[in-house]
Amino acid sequence: MASGDGFVRCAAGHKHWGTNGAAGLLLTDPGRGVLLQHRASWTHQGSTWALPGGAIQDDESPPDAAVREAGEEAGIPPDAVHVTASARVDHGGWSYTTVLATARRPVRELVMNAESAELRWVRPEQVEDFPLLGDFAVAWPRLRPHAGRQLVVVVDAANVVGSRPDGWWRDRAGAAARLRDSLGGLVRDGVHGRHFQLESEWCWWPRVRLVVEGQARRIGPAGEVEVIAAERDGDSAIVETVRDSRPSDHLVVVTADRELRSRVEAEGASVVGPSTLLGLLGHKEVF
Repeated sequence: MASGDGFVRCAAGHKHWGTNGAAGLLLTDPGRGVLLQHRASWTHQGSTWALPGGAIQDDESPPDAAVREAGEEAGIPPDAVHVTASARVDHGGWSYTTVLATARRPVRELVMNAESAELRWVRPEQVEDFPLLGDFAVAWPRLRPHAGRQLVVVVDAANVVGSRPDGWWRDRAGAAARLRDSLGGLVRDGVHGRHFQLESEWCWWPRVRLVVEGQARRIGPAGEVEVIAAERDGDSAIVETVRDSRPSDHLVVVTADRELRSRVEAEGASVVGPSTLLGLLGHKEVF
């Protein structure tokens, strides 16, 4: 048995698998839908449809567990999975985390063990037509609106850097580069939805797009953070970036500029101030 394997009882007296809780992967392919697992008849609530998943091992995060289980049960390569969000349900002494992800490239699913009778890509609007595992049937209406979505955070670098009197004016490019580097932590570690005006029970691994102008235009991208060098003024580049984003994504612009706020809100984006972002960069949360 692997670490984390074993049954526990929650506060309601129900029996659950996973001494550290469990996690499942809701993987979306834009062309095919979401990947469902037809559970073997001998499993708990057998012959129903749900997600690849299983027990969280010791020292393993829910996203790591969900991606590992999808590889073990459905042959999904970990490097083909881009984690975007997660939602956790606490049963009191046991929890289940649904990890949402998109496929980085076309993947070929494959039944890897006896726990699965079949794997199938299903259009989101057709999921409820299948006989679903009980807990998944309850969770699906809450999960469906976010399948395939991403949190996109567009950062007004000049406004955020200029919000603190820390000597940034002596080296504008250096200050923007430091902001870029610190933003990488949000992409890697994730953020609670409540920080970006989203549902509080959700965590997101955002796509971060840093818009720079003036002297800061010479900095390049680093790691997971995209850098957009404004050809004219930064505000226009931010508005264009919002317009170029997918309408289905959660779009959040970080700025304290009132005029810019009005412009991006007219394009469907939400806005948070620099203090919110800088507060997040000052500490880490593990999901």
